[in-house]
Amino acid sequence: MSNQTKYIICFEFLGDNFYGSQKQPDKRTVQDELEKALCTLTKEKVLTVFSGRCDAKVSARFQVAHFVVNDKIENLNDFKYHLNCILPDDVTVFEIKEVDFNFHAQKDAKFKHYRYTIQNNRVASVFCKNNLLFPYCELNIERLNQSLSYLIGHHDFSAFKSKSDNPYDDCEIYYARATKVQKDWQTFIFIDIIGNRFLYNMVRTIVGQLLLIEKNNLNPKVMEDVLKSKDRKKAADVVIANGLRLEYVGYDDVNSYIEQIIS
Repeated sequence: MSNQTKYIICFEFLGDNFYGSQKQPDKRTVQDELEKALCTLTKEKVLTVFSGRCDAKVSARFQVAHFVVNDKIENLNDFKYHLNCILPDDVTVFEIKEVDFNFHAQKDAKFKHYRYTIQNNRVASVFCKNNLLFPYCELNIERLNQSLSYLIGHHDFSAFKSKSDNPYDDCEIYYARATKVQKDWQTFIFIDIIGNRFLYNMVRTIVGQLLLIEKNNLNPKVMEDVLKSKDRKKAADVVIANGLRLEYVGYDDVNSYIEQIIS
């Protein structure tokens, strides 16, 4: 082990043509493409450890993984350039650096930031029809934020968790906010949620619950009622995965990060 070197790699990917980030038999995944490229370049069998998994069709603007090699990489800038030449067009590595051998991409992560994007116009743009949710009703930002406010803090999120082998039910949500962005004639709603961890389908179920409350003009407190029920049957169905993106994985202070994104 003394001759081995550990590296952290930061990258982005478009999830449209992947069956998720984690390796699966006979499926195209981000981890498989990344490891194939690393093996080709290093001439070693390289295994990566991601900060966490993303489902099929989910994208990432900032994902993190670590890997170990026997032969030290001499020029990281050249290595990054050649790695991106090998990788497919829907994966790009933008940072790679040596880290302490005790670093762990998954266990050392302190928070994650997910964003769900909704197109909220009277008509759907041809550029968004296939990859963004279009709810066919105007969403009220104030009401959305009222509903989201009930999620902040440490809670049992069983009501928003689809069945999985994840043993956790609880999460700490540090930030949950809806914002409206106007771009030309198009209106987008961003649902940003930052937490210490996320359960399977949790964000997509929360967005589904937000839309259920809005479409039926329910009291935003319904979000709190569903949360406290801890009953998956009380929550809405998951929305499509295409609009979900991993924005950031943090290894430092979450409050400093939140200050940056709201400033």
